[in-house]
Amino acid sequence: MSQKFKKRQSGFSFERIVPILLFLTALISVLTTIGIVLTLIFETITFFTRVSIVEFLTAKRWFPFSETHGSYGILPLVSGTLKVTGIAILVAVPIGIASAVYLSEYASEKSRRIIKPILEVLAGIPTIVYGYFALTFVTPILRSVMPGLEIFNALSPGIVIGIMIIPMIASLSEDAMSSVPNSIREGALGLGSTKFELALKIVLPSALSGIIASIVLAVSRAIGETMIVTVAGGSTPTLSWDVTRSIQTMTAYIVQVSQGDVGYGTTVYYSIYAVGMTLFLFTLIMNFIAQFVSRRFREEY
Repeated sequence: MSQKFKKRQSGFSFERIVPILLFLTALISVLTTIGIVLTLIFETITFFTRVSIVEFLTAKRWFPFSETHGSYGILPLVSGTLKVTGIAILVAVPIGIASAVYLSEYASEKSRRIIKPILEVLAGIPTIVYGYFALTFVTPILRSVMPGLEIFNALSPGIVIGIMIIPMIASLSEDAMSSVPNSIREGALGLGSTKFELALKIVLPSALSGIIASIVLAVSRAIGETMIVTVAGGSTPTLSWDVTRSIQTMTAYIVQVSQGDVGYGTTVYYSIYAVGMTLFLFTLIMNFIAQFVSRRFREEY
């Protein structure tokens, strides 16, 4: 009897300890996030004590390395980031959604078990490999078609980033489509719909919240991509929409400054936190949009 009581006591103690351990692990994540955000805020404030926030937001030149004529207008970096992201979305959205439609509506169970893991392998390839793939394989092919294309440009990394985020859109969209009840499919087929009409007019609208959320999350991933644009995009911040020229994105600039050539405490050093805060706000807004869209268009079954 005493042994059973001891076992119960031991089990009771273990049940009390587990929630505490789980809470501490969750707390570590929260505190880490708070620490990162506070670091960004404080260092960005230091930067804006040296550079006007009006200049940062409105100036059209980003040339921080000049001691006498330095310019800290974020618009060229934002332009480069948006160019690459736009190209990536143009590549990833049609292919990703088409892949999701095939996996959800056309592929057999055996084909789905083979194709989906292979598709998701793309998400596991290191981004530095994607970067050199863009520079040494995609760019030469594009230059054979477009002779005026520079070696470093926005088009090549944009295409490769689009390839990289295809699994995110395809997998999340396929999950959203698979959650549509079969009774809706059977009803549409019973009314004479073809397989294509079923996918286009029934399944896609029903899974719209999940599809849009996957696209918004993919946009956030493209905006935050670092190594592909650093390797294949160049380091020339220019405020234009020409995709054939060398560019520099916000993430690529942070990498450039972080290589150690800039002294600690200089204005250029603090500029990476201002750029990082801008990038953080971009991705935060995209995540809020994804949550809003997911709630707004969610279908209840």
